Amino acid sequence: MDKLKGILKDNPNIGLDEDTIAVATSSFSNQTKRISLRGGVFRKIVGGKEVSTADSSEMNIVIMKMAHTPSRSYYKDTYEEGKKVSPVCWSNDSAKPDEEVRKPQAESCHTCPNSVRGSGHGGIGTSCRISWRVAIVLANDLKGDVLELVLPANSCFGKEDNNKWPFKPYIQMLADNNVSAGRIVTKMEFDANSQKPRVLFSPVEAVEESKIDIVKEQAETQSAYNAIRLSVYQPDETEREPVKFEAFEATEEDEAITKTSKQAEEARKIMDKWRDK
Repeated sequence: MDKLKGILKDNPNIGLDEDTIAVATSSFSNQTKRISLRGGVFRKIVGGKEVSTADSSEMNIVIMKMAHTPSRSYYKDTYEEGKKVSPVCWSNDSAKPDEEVRKPQAESCHTCPNSVRGSGHGGIGTSCRISWRVAIVLANDLKGDVLELVLPANSCFGKEDNNKWPFKPYIQMLADNNVSAGRIVTKMEFDANSQKPRVLFSPVEAVEESKIDIVKEQAETQSAYNAIRLSVYQPDETEREPVKFEAFEATEEDEAITKTSKQAEEARKIMDKWRDK
């Protein structure tokens, strides 16, 4: 401490940067908090253990932060209900395998055989699973836990049905009406006509003006950033352990991601060229 005081005395204008402040004020915990859709029931999971279930098939939420593109995960073994395993290959942008992947299945997700329709178990869907990661809070508890929500492909793509939308079309509808997702209370409810757990979204009301600052603060928490990032722990082959997120069964909507990810990749290239000017 004396050494630091001496440094500060000689350099009074050192100041604080954002990284130092963020780490110093962070409340890191390995108890990941998320909402699971397993079995067509909203379940709150903390540190891998179920702590509560919702009594209703619908839930009012506020979207804090969203991954800009879906993610992909390829599992070597076939899906088993309730089983959590480490994927062999994965991608945060659905364009190419992440750098941490030890055994990438292809140079590009678009050219990967596991992304081809019919490559899934039994010739259904694709072997590589698609999901979208979202950070949410409960609408009646804006200051409460920021929860990780991982949406399978059948909850991400499709058509509007009686003023209810899958996730991507819902966000597109809000954008078309100049509305930010974080400024709206959203109803998330299970699709009663789907055999597999599937959720649809619809607007409820605007977030109260007096509570907008709470939403902004929650959106900048480390929990919100963690929720939208697919992070995979890769143990040694001799000590394989489960990871935190769920494996999903392949759905017919898997193919829809190709167009979305290509558009996102082109947009990034355009932005990079613009920044270089």
